[in-house]
Amino acid sequence: MAQTWSALVAKWMEAGVIDADTAERIRAFEARQAPAATLGWPVALALSFGALLLGSGVLLFVSAHWDAMSPSMRFALVLAMVAVFHVAGAATVGHFPSLATTLHALGTIALGAGIALAGQIFNLDEHWPAGVMMWAIGAAAAWLLRRDPAQLALVAILFPAWMVSEWMEYTRPWSSGDAFRVAACFIFLLALVYFTAESRDRTSTTRRVLMWIGGIALLPAAGTVSQNFARGFLGSGTTLPPIHTLVAGIGLVLAIAVPLAIAVWLQRAKAWPILLAVAWTLVLVFIPRAGDAWWVYAWWCVGATALVAWGVLEGQSERINIGAVIFAATVLAFYFSEIMNKLGRSASLVGLGLLFLGGGWMLERARRRLIVRAKGAAS
Repeated sequence: MAQTWSALVAKWMEAGVIDADTAERIRAFEARQAPAATLGWPVALALSFGALLLGSGVLLFVSAHWDAMSPSMRFALVLAMVAVFHVAGAATVGHFPSLATTLHALGTIALGAGIALAGQIFNLDEHWPAGVMMWAIGAAAAWLLRRDPAQLALVAILFPAWMVSEWMEYTRPWSSGDAFRVAACFIFLLALVYFTAESRDRTSTTRRVLMWIGGIALLPAAGTVSQNFARGFLGSGTTLPPIHTLVAGIGLVLAIAVPLAIAVWLQRAKAWPILLAVAWTLVLVFIPRAGDAWWVYAWWCVGATALVAWGVLEGQSERINIGAVIFAATVLAFYFSEIMNKLGRSASLVGLGLLFLGGGWMLERARRRLIVRAKGAAS
């Protein structure tokens, strides 16, 4: 942020919008505000570990004394577990906003445990996706009241988790893996939408939170969707009944439509690359293949290159970095599965070393050049 406003001040001075005295006053004001506005990494680390330890301690306390409590005491403890964190967060919001954010996040996380425990106390019918839905609604209410990044992260995770859990529960009797493949497709596309949510305006906390969630989930989701579509989809090597095939097709349409709608809501007209990503995913889904065909690796290289090009176009170095990682992982997977077993032991190790040294050097050079171009496009 310091570089952003400093560059703007210099730009305004060059354009004659402000004079040198005004620029100095702006710099002095921002310098005074920076220490109070910026949360250092030691404090962030302490808050994260403190939240983890406090939450773990509370859960251990509840589990240790749960059997000795009456149902009324159990329910009172569940209510207190949720309320205490939120009350403590409200009490500290004026003194330490970051601590208040942490405590409110713990309260919303405790809500999920409280819903599960309440269902156990009153012996409610077991439909665990409904509990996830209520947890997501509670997180959404907290975000509407608080508007802080922790609550937004919980909302962005819990609502997709509810949708996936409802789908997996509904399709649990199926013997085919098509239901899981639909869920993998949905998670992959949603992670891509989250990861590409941030635009050149990096002041949006909402988009930055979504970008981090998507960036963390994208690589595991990419591996999952590639593995689970290795045998084809919807009739390609499966024996699903016609009604199940129809349901799986509807699920796949929703798995594409929901991330696409979120992308349009976030990016408006700039969401057109997501359409290309959907088309890329459909090719990966519907073209049948026996085992790991060579074109699958080539197709993943095409997708990684497209993500890098998107990052250069919009000045987002994160997309360039993740695209380079996917490209490198694809090349390594191709070497291990298609080449290494056809060579002798020594030749395969020599080839792997050359791939790491030579390929890594060339990929790093290209990545640095592209990041420089992306920074130029962003300025």
